[in-house]
Amino acid sequence: MIWYETDLVDGPTPMWLQIAERLRRAVEDGTFKPGETLPGEAELNRRFGVSRTTSRAALDSLEAEGLIQRKSGRGSIVIEPRIDRPLNRLSSFSEDMRARDLKPSYRTRSLQLTLASQSVATELKVAPNSPVLEIDRILLADESPMATSLTYLAPVAFERSGLPTATTLDAGSLYHWLNEAAGVALTGGQERIEGAIADAATARSLGLKHPAAILICHRTSWTSANQPVEYVILHYRADRYSFQVGLVRS
Repeated sequence: MIWYETDLVDGPTPMWLQIAERLRRAVEDGTFKPGETLPGEAELNRRFGVSRTTSRAALDSLEAEGLIQRKSGRGSIVIEPRIDRPLNRLSSFSEDMRARDLKPSYRTRSLQLTLASQSVATELKVAPNSPVLEIDRILLADESPMATSLTYLAPVAFERSGLPTATTLDAGSLYHWLNEAAGVALTGGQERIEGAIADAATARSLGLKHPAAILICHRTSWTSANQPVEYVILHYRADRYSFQVGLVRS
């Protein structure tokens, strides 16, 4: 059904909610695509014969859901859907994106052997100043930046296979390379997530206007033998990511 095709109906469902549901379906079925503008309050008022308060409530509810962003002078802009990532599963960026029919890609900015700082050494359980591999990348979905990642790999990750090239890392998942080339399978991990305001450089890398909110994730991943292999600091776009975790009342 086209969002404006039939009139609203009197009944227990408020008018504003009926309008919001129609517009939500229109966003979900692609009638309104990311970057496009939804009908404004005046147009909704004319079409459905409702008050400005009713049409505003409908658009406010869609904004609260994260479907649109209301901008002065531009109206209600449909935004890209958020990526919902469960916190109880260790998965690669490419697995997360493909599960949502998005094409993952990578842009390696630097790749170098460096000496482990105290914090990195603690996470990877190696001696401070031990050699570790540092990888700085931008993670993209459908060519749109989603996150930056600064990864540190313990020596076990490259002692057998040698160092990967930037071209190799740009071609696919780091977890796939670890498994196939280094013979290292990551089976578990722990991560901590916090909100922050991106610095100017991070905002530019993620295609955001500074200042912008981001989510910072610190993750340490290990093998079945509980050997830490990867420590990564990820800066996610807060407007594109949300995290989910199941709760049990004890």
